[in-house]
Amino acid sequence: MGRLFGTAGIRGRYLEKVTPELAYKVGLAVASYVGQWGSATVGHDVRTTSPLLAQLAAAGLMAGGLDAIYLGVVPTPVLAYSVPHTRSRAGIVITASHNPPEDNGMKVFDQNGMEYTRSMEDELESIILGESHESLHAPWNRVGRLVQGTEVVEEYIRDLVDRATVPFPRYRPIVAVDCANGAASNVTPRVLREIGARVVSMNCHPDGFFPGRMPEPRPDVLRRYTEALPSLAVEALLAHDGDADRLALVLPVRGFVKQDLLIALFAMEKLREHRGTIIVSVDVGLEVEEVVEKMGGRIVRAKLGKTHEKLRETPSALMAAEPWKLIDPSWGPWVDGIYQAALLVKISMAEGAPLDRLIEKLPFYPSIRMSIRVASDSDKESLYSALREGLISGMNGEPVSVLELDGVRAEYRDRSWVLVRPSGTETKLRIYAQALERERLLDIIERIRRLVSEAAEARNIRIRGVEEQLNLDRATF
Repeated sequence: MGRLFGTAGIRGRYLEKVTPELAYKVGLAVASYVGQWGSATVGHDVRTTSPLLAQLAAAGLMAGGLDAIYLGVVPTPVLAYSVPHTRSRAGIVITASHNPPEDNGMKVFDQNGMEYTRSMEDELESIILGESHESLHAPWNRVGRLVQGTEVVEEYIRDLVDRATVPFPRYRPIVAVDCANGAASNVTPRVLREIGARVVSMNCHPDGFFPGRMPEPRPDVLRRYTEALPSLAVEALLAHDGDADRLALVLPVRGFVKQDLLIALFAMEKLREHRGTIIVSVDVGLEVEEVVEKMGGRIVRAKLGKTHEKLRETPSALMAAEPWKLIDPSWGPWVDGIYQAALLVKISMAEGAPLDRLIEKLPFYPSIRMSIRVASDSDKESLYSALREGLISGMNGEPVSVLELDGVRAEYRDRSWVLVRPSGTETKLRIYAQALERERLLDIIERIRRLVSEAAEARNIRIRGVEEQLNLDRATF
């Protein structure tokens, strides 16, 4: 059996990788891992299979000797918040995040509300896959209790509203909020209204079939909303994924806002308070670097999907971010798309300016994100090896630095850079590139395409598809 935990917890097709039996074993293993006393919180998203899996995970926790505090339907950030809030020892959320409705998954959090690290997941996985689970069960007189904890959602909303309210707002933005029929449908619109924004809600009736749109807030998924925004008389669309750990911003004229610009805006906000470290994933680009450098901060790179692990190593960091995801340690050590939405509205109200004007003030440089799908994992590794060799040997000139933290990122004298990394979940290679000028980026793209073609032909690799998201100006659509 392959590794259970991927880039972000356990995730896969229901009854294939994610089964009722596995949910029970995860609960039982968590109880064993943290020790058979205290409590753990359990919550789930709106998927049709989630209540079943959540109750089985809760049963596993109780069988292992922990009290299970059952939250019901909650966004993933609320589940993370619930762990320190209830002084629990762990938390389990049942969600497949932005995956299709037929998938599901599980993610585990520690006593601080931080997602388990890779090494912690390895230890937990060894317990789950162990030959015998009989010894993990608590005796009859130490079985855990089932405790209802549905009030935690209201407490989260209250605490976030208190934190995000601007005492003397200079502006009241009017925004549309699209929750993808997911777990934040009854949370994010309320939070934004209570802090003073005018809100139009879209796809905010919970439905595990996700009838409004697919739950991943990608540019192509959100494209059709751009035309609708003027008729709604709103200045921005804030869009979640299914469990609300992600957030995307769409503006009526500009379209989908490049995620690096949001990270740069948040970094600017944090560095205004005081200088410090900003953690970003390896695929974050020059806009963030420029803002952080100008404001006297320092950039630290992390693996994609593992910014929380770098935060453990750098506990004084002001924030940690990757595309779609933000951790503000002063709020909590978890990824929180609801907090992101509240922070955007707070900045707009405090600055006295609509979001498009705030985005316009940030630096911008052209970039591309590519996905190359191949037939097998062996083809993926072979193609990655060829591209890695090409980057290091100087595909675009001699690189001034090479970072092999997560794939290989080569940086060049003119500040252009290229990152190649194999996908952790699919037979795809991810390629990211950026340059100061449009012509330089187009030249890099042509060189990448040529290198891919030559490597595929030399190694008999079949390319099954190529997806590209090219950002030559601020308007993605």
